[in-house]
Amino acid sequence: MSAARRRVFPVLLGSLALAQVAYGRSRRTPAATRGIVGLMLATSLAEARRPLPVVAAGAIGFGAELVGVATGRPFGHYTYSEQLGPRVRGVPLLAAAAWAMMARPAWAVAGRIARAPGARVPLAAAALTSWDVYLDPRMVREGYWTWPGGGRYEGIPATNFAGWFLTGLIVFTTVAALSRDDEQDRDAAGAIALYVWTWVGEAIANAFIWRRPRVALAGGLAMGVFAVPALLWRR
Repeated sequence: MSAARRRVFPVLLGSLALAQVAYGRSRRTPAATRGIVGLMLATSLAEARRPLPVVAAGAIGFGAELVGVATGRPFGHYTYSEQLGPRVRGVPLLAAAAWAMMARPAWAVAGRIARAPGARVPLAAAALTSWDVYLDPRMVREGYWTWPGGGRYEGIPATNFAGWFLTGLIVFTTVAALSRDDEQDRDAAGAIALYVWTWVGEAIANAFIWRRPRVALAGGLAMGVFAVPALLWRR
């Protein structure tokens, strides 16, 4: 991380944490949600050594969302409301930011725990998918998107998570191609911190503020599978 980014990133991460705490305890309006997404994307971009892999992740994720809304594949049939702002063929532009902002943290976590180079892509895809165990229930509950057919987990079908993993494989295969070998594990502490904060913050908010213990447990276990080994990692 450059010296300028080394100074900016902690400020953005601290601001994000404070904003998310306030967001969790207040009335969560669409404008506030869009603001949190924008701040989290800025934090992730400030940490990344090169922005191109992050941008590519957002573009691929957005493309998958376009296909998903139009065809029901690979996520299953779902629709977005108008609350997240401007849409293209039914998909909010903000959806690209959601894929981009957690791509770098998931990639960094996978780099810490992968035992073989070929394992990093599927591990990163799984680490990103585990975040959606938190994300989807909250967004569905607040009306940002809906699943007409429902599902066993908080009204969300298993196909959604399979679609996230499949899309993640494409995202991180591209990220791997765009990343230089010497960037694999360098300066990853900030991205790890963002992943760990998301893991802990979502667990606390769901368990104690939003009174969603099932989501707190499921998301905590899912992200914890990746967050804990990354924290225990030694070079």
